[in-house]
Amino acid sequence: MAILDVQNLTVDFLLDDGGTLRAVDGTSFTIDSGEVLGLVGESGSGKSVTALSIMRLLDSQADITAGRIIFDGEDLAQKSEAEMRTIRGQRISMIFQEPMTSLNPAYTVGDQVSEVFRQHLHMGFGESKRRAIEMFERVKIPRAKDTYGKFPHEFSGGMRQRVMIAIALACGPDLLIADEPTTALDVTIQAQVLSVIQDLQHDMGLALLFISHDLEVVAQMCDKVAVMYGARLMEVGESTSLFAGPRHPYTDGLLRSIPRRGQPLTPIAGTIFDLRSPPDGCRFHPRCPYAEDRCRRETPELRALEPAGDGRLAACHFPLAGAGAKA
Repeated sequence: MAILDVQNLTVDFLLDDGGTLRAVDGTSFTIDSGEVLGLVGESGSGKSVTALSIMRLLDSQADITAGRIIFDGEDLAQKSEAEMRTIRGQRISMIFQEPMTSLNPAYTVGDQVSEVFRQHLHMGFGESKRRAIEMFERVKIPRAKDTYGKFPHEFSGGMRQRVMIAIALACGPDLLIADEPTTALDVTIQAQVLSVIQDLQHDMGLALLFISHDLEVVAQMCDKVAVMYGARLMEVGESTSLFAGPRHPYTDGLLRSIPRRGQPLTPIAGTIFDLRSPPDGCRFHPRCPYAEDRCRRETPELRALEPAGDGRLAACHFPLAGAGAKA
């Protein structure tokens, strides 16, 4: 059963010159309870704006102009800010890209985890401190009791991210959003942090929206994958089958851009367009090696592909056969 059902989400930003920029354009996807959905794409494709829309944390210049965000049967897009404050942190939590900008440098990390228990579960100081130390142990921070009284600047990047995970999971949410949580970490620490997230997701039965541009990490972490480009979804499918046989040329291009020993690196030609002036037709056609006249004129809908029943969706007039070759 879907814990999150995003339907035709559209987000516009008001520009200083009075114009608008559509950062998310008709995005739809679902996440079942206990499922991990990977949201991937180049920088500027709309991944983080989608996550902030779900959390209702968009800045004052952005607005959800269409669509529904159904969480456990309720539309978050219609909730007031007061209602969202009871949901954020308790039922939906988010891990951000850079923990140093998310943690308050003036408070100890223990105080910042304890505050979650005090605010959402109305615990006293002693009980909230005990639970915070338990969370430090769960995210595998050494010497958890000593850690409680330290400040963020006393930690490495990997340890700060573990603190952020402890804050996000303190109240046992139903949905966790992880927005590129290991971007600033080296490979070894990245693997450790991902292992912590994966273990806790399994243990707590969380639904997880995992946002990344690292396809190898997504293949390791996710049950399903949704590929975004230029504010729109290009392809959605089960992780194993999508990586084995991409159907959209953009997904195929992303996979060919991953360095592999003994294989040539084939980057996608060109760059992503300016969202203030998107191209007609398929958003990817200016960079697509298979584009035809129809791609330049008509916008493809995200639709189910043959063989029917495998759950693969793609927004392409001429989808690939499934192994990087044109059908």
